[in-house]
Amino acid sequence: QVQLVESGGGLVQAGGSLRLSCAVSGSGFSINAMGWYRQAPGKQRELVAISTSGDSTNYADSVKGRFTISRDNAKNTVSLQMNSLKPEDTAVYYCNAKLKWTATGPLLSYWGEGTLVTVSS
Repeated sequence: QVQLVESGGGLVQAGGSLRLSCAVSGSGFSINAMGWYRQAPGKQRELVAISTSGDSTNYADSVKGRFTISRDNAKNTVSLQMNSLKPEDTAVYYCNAKLKWTATGPLLSYWGEGTLVTVSS
């Protein structure tokens, strides 16, 4: 069984910083990628940042230069450092892990429950 537990959300003023963390618990799987998505009220869930195997990272254009994703493969954790936050960053942020249970099996996607980030103007 896989469980993703997020922490670090909260209320911050525009221009401030927050750090989100996510830990993946369980065993017997191999993680291919870990990342963060967000969903604002009335909008679809969107990719914020992702770290793939080989330490490649990708960011949404809207957060480039402000957010930094980091991953600890030994601990199965991923963090998102968010700086220069804007009111439009307000959303529920979800941790995501893409993993395989066997080398030839399908790539499966698991989600955390989400953590709310509110940026006030």
